[in-house]
This record gives sequence, structure tokens and C-alpha cells, in this order.
Amino acid sequence: MKKVIVDTTAMEKNITYPTDTKNLNKSRQKLVKLAQKHKIILRQNYKRIGAKETWKAARYAHAKQFKRMRASIKKLKTYLGRVCRDIARKLKNKNELQAIFAHDLSTAFKLLNQTKKSKNKIYSTHEKDVYCLAKGKARKPYEYGSKVSLVTTQKKGFVLEASALKENTHDSKTLQESLRNAEKNAGCTTEEVLADKGYRGHGIKDKKILIPSCKKRMKRYKKQKLKKRSAIEAYISHMKKQGKLDRNYLKGFQGDELNALLCAIGHNMRKLLNNYIIILILESVICGLSVLKNLFCTQQRKKINSTTFFFF
Repeated sequence: MKKVIVDTTAMEKNITYPTDTKNLNKSRQKLVKLAQKHKIILRQNYKRIGAKETWKAARYAHAKQFKRMRASIKKLKTYLGRVCRDIARKLKNKNELQAIFAHDLSTAFKLLNQTKKSKNKIYSTHEKDVYCLAKGKARKPYEYGSKVSLVTTQKKGFVLEASALKENTHDSKTLQESLRNAEKNAGCTTEEVLADKGYRGHGIKDKKILIPSCKKRMKRYKKQKLKKRSAIEAYISHMKKQGKLDRNYLKGFQGDELNALLCAIGHNMRKLLNNYIIILILESVICGLSVLKNLFCTQQRKKINSTTFFFF
């Protein structure tokens, strides 16, 4: 447990691929439903033409007619803005209803104001704690969810720390906290850490942290050590395929934290059970061999006794 490997991975949230058309239309639908529930009569709810413009924009995007697509998105923004302003006017002196509508109205206004370059964008109307992750994958250039920091042992691959990060922070800034939590869980201080190039500029001096460099004259033992770093990729793959780290179905940031923790526990349990099953198989094989040996010995004794009796 004193020698560990550190890495981060993307844990996707259970949301559809975020587009402006879907988010704008869903936000309008939510506000209209809430208004109908509390008996607020709107001037217009844009139910039919809103749905029509949504699929129009999708088809224009597919046909690469981007001017028409932008015109449809502009119309959807207009519909949402009208509904928002209409509800805001009718809730002026109603404090109780203002508290009920506050969350949905704030998300709607944020959707209207956000642009391509704005920070902390809303990617889903029902999940606010989602951010865009670019890990440089060819098949998945962008993933929408949260980042998970993992610390595993070098030899056996047991997970010592698994925590979801609320913000899309750089890997080097997460290293100190991850190691502190790993030490707390393991009950001993870490001496050697293997990490990838994403952890450069970590600023930790009291521990031996090995990061691959571009230098040609790298020592042989360091090269051999750094080869062990890629072992964590296999453990992440197991947690994603056999566990639930690939897609998180739990709500909010608390759901992210719980899912990451439960995936790590499941991985450790699987490793322990696999080892236990191997031990059981070996024990059963040894027991079987001993039983066969006893049977063979008894048969040999019987043969000897029968031959001696016949001789006499």
C-alpha cells in the first residue's frame, strides 16, 4: 500500500447528448406543466410549434443547412423567453409560487443567456452537476459527466481511493488530496507514486512521484517502474465494464460520489472473491487427490491381503 498508481477517468452521466434545441424545448415544457399544475393561465404555451421547430432544427442540422438550423434555434429561444416573462409577470405578488418556480426559471434564463464560449454551461435540464470532459479519445472526443480520481496499489491493484470531482480541475491539482485520502484509508504513508504526464506541475516534494519524461537518457530501473503505470488502465476498464463506472444513473453530485465509491468497493470485492475461489479450487483439488490416494492405498492393501490368504 506504500507504492501506488494514480489516474483520472471520465464517469458519464445518464443524459442524452446535449443540444440547444432539446434543452430549450424541455425547459419550456417544464415551465408550462408547472404553470398548469398551479393553475396559472399563460397567453400561449407553444406546445405544437415548439415541438415542430425542435425536429425541424434536428433535420436541418443533419442536412447541413446551418442557417436554417440557427433560425429554428432562435425561434425556440423566443418561445422560451416569452413563456418565462409571462410567468414572471404573473408571479409578482405571489411569494409562495415564486419559490416553487425559482429553480426552473433560473435554469431557463441561464439557457437563454449562455453562449458557445460561456463557462459553467447547462448541458441538461434535470442534471446541473454535469461538465464537458475532453480526454483526447478518437471515438469519444467529448464526454459529459464528472471526473473520477483513482488511487490503486502497484502489485495487486486494490483501489485505495475513488472520489468524484465537482469541477473539471487539472489532474496535477487533484493529486495531493487524492494521496491524502488514500493514506487515510490505507493507514500508512505512501512512498512511491506512478503517474502519467497529466500530473506534471503537482508541487509535491515529500514523496517520490515518477512521471514519464521525454529525456532519452532515462535510467533503466525508472523505465521498468513506469511500465507498471499502465496497469491502472485495465482496472479502470474492469470497473467500467463489470461495475457501473461507465454510466452513472444516480442523481446530483452526491450520486457521483456514491457511484464512484461503490464501484471501487465492488472492484475490491471481486478481486478478493476471485482469489478466494482460486484457493477453494486448489483446496478441492488437493482434497480430491488425497481421497484418490487413500482409495488407491486401500485397494492395494485388499489385493495384498487376498493374495496372502490364497497363498496360505
